[in-house]
Amino acid sequence: MSGHSKWSNIKHKKEKTDAQKAKVFTKIGKEITIAVKESGGDPSTNSKLRDLIQKAKANNVPNDNIDRTIKKALGSADVAYEEITYEGYGPSGVAVIVETTTDNRNRTAGNIRAYFSKYHGNLGQSGCVSFMFNEKGVIVITDEYGEIDEDKLMETALEAGAADFKADDGVYIVYTEPDDVYDISDALKAAGYEVESADKEKVADTTVDLEGEDDRKFMGLLIEKLEDDDDVMNVYHNWGNCDEE
Repeated sequence: MSGHSKWSNIKHKKEKTDAQKAKVFTKIGKEITIAVKESGGDPSTNSKLRDLIQKAKANNVPNDNIDRTIKKALGSADVAYEEITYEGYGPSGVAVIVETTTDNRNRTAGNIRAYFSKYHGNLGQSGCVSFMFNEKGVIVITDEYGEIDEDKLMETALEAGAADFKADDGVYIVYTEPDDVYDISDALKAAGYEVESADKEKVADTTVDLEGEDDRKFMGLLIEKLEDDDDVMNVYHNWGNCDEE
């Protein structure tokens, strides 16, 4: 799932395929598995699991899928995922954060390092770029047919507690405090809006525009390869003009 700059590369949201959505389900399933292994399958006593169930529902994961994942995690002793975050730079110093969930850290580290190297970036030390990002709740609503009243949606979102609101070419981005994102998503759904995604994301304070054709090409390929890797949960970056690709 591309957390990358969903906040800037919003046109990507309009092109999400069924296959990509299936991958979102799989990745949320990994997160649920980890939460259950750590603290059990009861969301009333496992706050991380409770948040992930909200996240799954906000991203339209069917309830049956959620229940099956929890039951499978409770009954399986051989699944041992760990969460590892990598930080680095793409072409021309674009900051990149890669969140992974893996059952083989050597495989994952080797793959991530290879992607950065191949596409003119370099993997850095922990903390080298994370200070450039802040965690926010990000809700995406798309309006392919021009049926949404932008002012009414903004009013509804702000009344529900949203911190900010942006619109661009039929895509609406609602920003919230991280812990409010799923409740506000529920409020928007209750008001009749179809939420495409809702999640806590790392949003960059400042962005870097890539002017060179090669830089844009290799940065795009780096993001694509990272997002296609089954171990990668989220990719965040501060490439500002990525939606011009």
